[in-house]
Amino acid sequence: MRTGRRRTTLIATTAAATATLVTAGLLTSVSAQAAAGCQVVYSVASQWPGGFTGNVTVTNLGDPVSGWTLRWSYGAGQQTSQAWGATVAQSGSQVSATNVDYNGNLATNGTASFGFNASWNNSSNPAPTSFTLNNVACTGSTTPTTPPPSSTTPPPSSTPPPGQQPSNLVGWATQNGGTTGGGNAGTTTVSNASGLTSALNATGAAVIRVTGTITCSGMLRVRSNKTIIGNYGATIVGCGLNINGDRNVIIRNLTFRNWDDDAINVQESATNIWIDHNTFSNGYDGAVDIKRGSDFVTVSWNRVFSHDKTMLLGHSDDNAGQDVGHLRVSYHHNYFDGSNQRNPRVRFGNPVHVYNNYYRANGGYGVASTENAGVLVEGNYFENVDDPYHRGEGDSGPGGLVARNNHFVNSPTGQAGGSVASIPYSYQLDTASTVKSIVTAGAGAGKITV
Repeated sequence: MRTGRRRTTLIATTAAATATLVTAGLLTSVSAQAAAGCQVVYSVASQWPGGFTGNVTVTNLGDPVSGWTLRWSYGAGQQTSQAWGATVAQSGSQVSATNVDYNGNLATNGTASFGFNASWNNSSNPAPTSFTLNNVACTGSTTPTTPPPSSTTPPPSSTPPPGQQPSNLVGWATQNGGTTGGGNAGTTTVSNASGLTSALNATGAAVIRVTGTITCSGMLRVRSNKTIIGNYGATIVGCGLNINGDRNVIIRNLTFRNWDDDAINVQESATNIWIDHNTFSNGYDGAVDIKRGSDFVTVSWNRVFSHDKTMLLGHSDDNAGQDVGHLRVSYHHNYFDGSNQRNPRVRFGNPVHVYNNYYRANGGYGVASTENAGVLVEGNYFENVDDPYHRGEGDSGPGGLVARNNHFVNSPTGQAGGSVASIPYSYQLDTASTVKSIVTAGAGAGKITV
């Protein structure tokens, strides 16, 4: 990449039912307490030759229930496989979905949702016509709608496992169903390169704890549904982590240094990624690069120092076909500590939210918005930064950049213009003049309890 800069101006079949509902315990334990009814919405979220993704929402219309099992049957040979938000089993045509630990209690008008992947025979994929909840029939009517067009490409092979989204997660990673990482899965502790490589590349949900200093090279593949978290002082030297088309990954409390490619690379339509409280220094290329149609990412409370190319968002001016409508990322409370450029450099993503970061003595520039991106630069603290933000960079044309409520110390106000789409999530904006003290006290590895 050039380092110079240019400144220029549920679509699907749906079945719903309302019926008598009773309170039940987990699995087969059912009590006699009565309730008024329930509603079940079944939808095919996406469909491709040989497979589909189904979503189900259960609404309790009666007395509170504690523990539920929903049952239905398929009439065209469909077979469920992977599931999230419920434990799904199938015997013949009969399917049962039982709550997991965090969604078993349903208050009156409370809902629980879950999803699954399944196969079908490519001739028909009709919705179930009836459901039972805790062995009581939901006998309301069904309202089928037109299924979505078939696609030739299946969705990612893994989807979010049961588990609650961290309460301190803010930004784009809270969207699109949220980000839970390994959730409640078992913990694996690794202390060497081979153990780390194996744990990252394993299928299924996992919480991976890194301890000590691990020396490695190249890029280590990270599969879906992983939480990678460092014990105090955990350090990765020489290599980086590659999230390539997978989803639902959390990376926290790690120190990366001297990597030989990128420290963290998010690419090929990877989604729902949270990169939080890490420290980066002295690497070859990007500290955190996000590209090739990836989406729903939050980068928060990281520190970058003694490094040149920090955070690239969108790798090429020629990749609009994959990137437009994606590359939505939140960067907040990061400490860009003398990092030279790309803090971040943005192509195509809109809206990209850059807020409450502390910029100190960045020799190249802070933020660049290019190629019709839309970047909101809000509530940041710029100190001794000659070029806080601008539109256009190198050979890339300008994007929109809206700047508001920023604080400048020995720094100009930067170049803004154009428009940015609205931010869809809620967040609390710290007063810009307080950001320096907040971020220096809290950003980087070792600043959280794990």
